Amino acid sequence: MGRYAEAQRKLKVTGGGRNMISLKDIQANPTFQTLIRRTNEYLSILGYTEHGLRHVTYVSTMTAYVLETLGYDQRTIELGSIAGYLHDIGNMHNRKYHGPTGANIVYVELRRLGMPLEEICEITTSIANHEEEIGVPVSPICAALVIADKSDAHRTRVGRKSCRDIHDRVNHAITDSSLVVNSDNCTITLKLAFDTTECQIMDYFTIYLTRMEMCQQAAALLGCTFRLVINGLELIGERAGAAELRPAAGEGVTRQ
Repeated sequence: MGRYAEAQRKLKVTGGGRNMISLKDIQANPTFQTLIRRTNEYLSILGYTEHGLRHVTYVSTMTAYVLETLGYDQRTIELGSIAGYLHDIGNMHNRKYHGPTGANIVYVELRRLGMPLEEICEITTSIANHEEEIGVPVSPICAALVIADKSDAHRTRVGRKSCRDIHDRVNHAITDSSLVVNSDNCTITLKLAFDTTECQIMDYFTIYLTRMEMCQQAAALLGCTFRLVINGLELIGERAGAAELRPAAGEGVTRQ
């Protein structure tokens, strides 16, 4: 029996015939495996940064981390991890409006797997709203997904190709990054170590400003303040509005 068939056999059914589909079931699904692979191949041809298994696994993990640290229930956390894993599938067809496109694809596939409609709606609404062009953080899962996705800026997304595009240069300049959620003081902090010999921090804001603004909206929905700390300097957050910006004390950076 193949891995996918075995995963399907082990699906747990609760009262009312609800299939409790897990992230492992989604990861073992050959349809989703193919869609993620084709998504990354298509975007690579267009010259985009990596959008394959590494990226979606990171986003899935960090979406779950945000929700878990803020005290959400286990099923919400699981649905968040699934949304994070499937969020970029719409890129397989076209980069433009890939959120709603991916949500439609995921809706059909999850219905075929027998996931309850309410859970599918939580996942697909989050996927449809994760991009800054047209999306709005409308639920805890969506907000956590937005923050997880926008935090994945790092040189590992560029690989060894020539960094002629500004997106490649900026990502390659980020040598370390971490996303830290503090439930005690209600902050969500993205910490970056940035090599300014490769490009300037202003270049980061050229392509990431609207994404960071969306992260602020997402954090607010979660009852938190979003902070961006680059090379120890707080540029967005609690102290960024001060008359004189100063390095945030004790702010290290570690790639997670």
